[in-house]
Amino acid sequence: MSEKVALYLQDAHDLRDGLGYVQYAEEHGFEAVWQAESRLVRDAIVPMAAYAAVTKKIKIGSGVINNWTRNIGLLAATFLTLDDLAQDRIICGIGAWWDPLAKNVGINRTKPLLAMRETVTTMRKLLNMERVTFHGEFVHVDGIELDVVHGRREPRNVPIYIGATGDQMMEMTGEIADGAVLNYCVEPKYNIKALELLEKGAKKSGRTLDDIDRPQLVVCSVDYDHDRAIDTTRELLTQYLAQQPHIAKASGVSMDIVAEIQSILGWPATHEQIQKAKYLVPEELIHRITASGTPDEARKKVDEYRKNGCTCPILYPVGGDVKLLIDTFAQK
Repeated sequence: MSEKVALYLQDAHDLRDGLGYVQYAEEHGFEAVWQAESRLVRDAIVPMAAYAAVTKKIKIGSGVINNWTRNIGLLAATFLTLDDLAQDRIICGIGAWWDPLAKNVGINRTKPLLAMRETVTTMRKLLNMERVTFHGEFVHVDGIELDVVHGRREPRNVPIYIGATGDQMMEMTGEIADGAVLNYCVEPKYNIKALELLEKGAKKSGRTLDDIDRPQLVVCSVDYDHDRAIDTTRELLTQYLAQQPHIAKASGVSMDIVAEIQSILGWPATHEQIQKAKYLVPEELIHRITASGTPDEARKKVDEYRKNGCTCPILYPVGGDVKLLIDTFAQK
């Protein structure tokens, strides 16, 4: 029996190569591809549109965009446009962003829970082709709608997923979202608490945990050479533990290790700084919070996430051969 699996693409590959990876994943039975938008490197929307144009059935999600830098009208219109390219195949994954990046571009992320609730509530109404007036603390709209003149006027099937990490955001996701994009760089047992929070939130809106989809990002370095796979992951973790300390906290990583890595890495981190600091990342941590190693080792670890409530692993190919990763998890 086949199991759902998805591909996660960020910025480590040439953009045109990404089109080939997505087509290859579709041919090998992958459920979805999710395009990252995190650092100031690669926008998610342009690649998503390109993937939509060259595929026929694979789902395409933003994994994840933030709810601060696009006004709600533009955000809804963007996903309506993507749905025009790939009807019923688009997923809006949205997150609360993170500091210091948000702060460095002038965004003061006050009351992130309220801001996310207002965004999701209004976005859903607009994609349902409703005329919306809403005056909240963060979203202010007067009688706006997606005023399609040429094209489909019916409500759009674009599910909204929240990339939640903190407890309160996770609970609210269970209440208001179609799904949760569970974070990467956490061990499988992290999901136990996440599922409890999602279920608690779901009950507030008369739903159950089964009503909440739970795809999960999983760092996945696959190589026939075990040591080479581990070393590739070590470089990624060096950068992310320093730049996204909220993930480090969720991973149970020592803040002393994080601080030492941060003392070496600048912003943005250089290749030389990453090479210098990567030896601070213990191999035990790599095995605990990623699926890294030979194909058999990677499959075994990914199964642990499934057994702990992940409905569809979103595999992040760290370096190496992306097609080998796709082959490793191909659905027959």
